[in-house]
Amino acid sequence: MSKHSILVRAKNVYKEFPIHAGLLEELHFENGRLMRKRESVKAINGVQLEVRKGEALCVVGESGCGKSTMARIIMGLIKPTAGEIHYDGERIDNLDSTKLLRFRRKMQMIFQNPYASLNPRMTVQDTLEEPIRFHNPENSKAEVQEKVSAVMDSVGVDPMWGERYPHEFSGGQRQRISIARALAVDPEFIVADEPISALDVSIQAQVLNLLKDARDERALTYIFITHDLAVVEHFGTRVAVMYLGTLCEIAETRTLFSSPRHPYTQALLSAIPRLNQERPHHIELKGEVPTAINLPSGCVFHGRCIHANERCQHEVPKLRELRDGTTVACHAVEEGRL
Repeated sequence: MSKHSILVRAKNVYKEFPIHAGLLEELHFENGRLMRKRESVKAINGVQLEVRKGEALCVVGESGCGKSTMARIIMGLIKPTAGEIHYDGERIDNLDSTKLLRFRRKMQMIFQNPYASLNPRMTVQDTLEEPIRFHNPENSKAEVQEKVSAVMDSVGVDPMWGERYPHEFSGGQRQRISIARALAVDPEFIVADEPISALDVSIQAQVLNLLKDARDERALTYIFITHDLAVVEHFGTRVAVMYLGTLCEIAETRTLFSSPRHPYTQALLSAIPRLNQERPHHIELKGEVPTAINLPSGCVFHGRCIHANERCQHEVPKLRELRDGTTVACHAVEEGRL
């Protein structure tokens, strides 16, 4: 994989969110002495991630694992505590809002909740015109309207509905409008944060196929965040598995589903019901998910892993590339025990 084929690169990214709002909340008495205790949620912990041009990289993991936080850091919506984000070879996490503006047209985001992501006071026409006018101030009114009609038509929304408001549409139609808004400025890269999880199952496949068609027609690059492994198998070209703010495994979709390597990935995939299995083999994880406030030492998964040994309890595993191209962070895999 050549250097020029990497569109987005996250280098050793960390993100912490302080729990206490101010100094007074951090102070407490301990053994008769006034102490200050600073606590934070360690949402992202040393993530190294590369997104290749033209791919659909699915990021999966259970709720609270840091998927959406990582997406927002990549998009520049929140700043990382440490680490770097590079877009097409240029670092962007340290840019101010003015300098970041030229990347906004290239990078767009589709949010999870179509009921909250659209302004209820703006018509669909105004919602779609706004980003086009902002990024293309030289365009005439006719050119803007033509672009809006074209992008509405491309997502299956009648351009005649432009004067309607979001509350007049169903959830699936609203999400199509959200997708149209992202596509209106002809981006290169789209982050889709669980874009179908709030929709009825009957509508999910339509929206998913719409995103897939847009990728093929426009040569888009996606980060697709989801917890639905069936969606991953249908949509993704590669998969990144996260657990408690760390990356466990990155692999081509077919490789991951046919031969998962990390114990957590194996447990996730074992939970998928298969019609051809008479006796499904579910891997039951022991213990509870640790809190992101007090992370376990060593491998964050060692408390729930049946393959963990003393090294796993004290040494953080590093992502290592295997012969089949899979990248995995696991001492058991590295030592040949798994």
